[in-house]
Amino acid sequence: MVTRKSALQIATMRRAGKVVAEMHEVAARAARPGATTADIDRVCGEVLERRGARSNFLGYHGFPAVSCVSANEVVVHGIPGERVLAEGDIVSVDCGAVVDGWHADAAVTVPVGEIDDEAKALISATRGALEAAIDALHVGARLGDVGAAIEAAANRAGFAVVREYTGHGIGTQMHEDPAVPNMGRPGAGMRLAGGHVLAIEPIVNEGRPAVRTLDDGWTVVTADGRRSAHFEHTIAVGDDGPQVLTLPWGE
Repeated sequence: MVTRKSALQIATMRRAGKVVAEMHEVAARAARPGATTADIDRVCGEVLERRGARSNFLGYHGFPAVSCVSANEVVVHGIPGERVLAEGDIVSVDCGAVVDGWHADAAVTVPVGEIDDEAKALISATRGALEAAIDALHVGARLGDVGAAIEAAANRAGFAVVREYTGHGIGTQMHEDPAVPNMGRPGAGMRLAGGHVLAIEPIVNEGRPAVRTLDDGWTVVTADGRRSAHFEHTIAVGDDGPQVLTLPWGE
């Protein structure tokens, strides 16, 4: 069942979203040559502790960390550990927070030192796909409009969206209805109304869209070994337009 949230509930989700944005800020600073993916997870956890928030990733179906840290060919669900980041890598950090029972979830892809032009283009295209989706999130739009906007933006830049993973509704649970595919047909799907809150998350590959899951049951990588990028925001649909809930403090 797709639920609509009140203004007060959305305000609480905004508080959770600010925590997530701060996690991304410290993660981006920690993503430097010589750091491990576990180092990034550690600083994300420190933000949760400092802000008195709870992780919605840690323990989710047994996931062992507060963030998914996915470098280069890792598409999503990278388990933080001993992998050492090198100059020229790109790394996606997907994390969330719970404040007073309400969830926020977001992802960002950042460079590690200087990166090549193809990596810059991949990051820019994936961020642009998210921005295109946000522009499509208005009262009366349909989910197909959102997915179509994501896919079109990625394809225009010469990249491919991953089809197996979707955005989702969010509220008192991290994953709620509806699923929000990163592809779609304009004019198709559920109609959006004020109070719907969605986590929109384009996942875009440098090469082919195919992916595979490693033996740990979590880590998803590109089938061709090329790089992937991931951006996500938690967004409320409002009468005055979309409200992005996972922006930094003060914005």
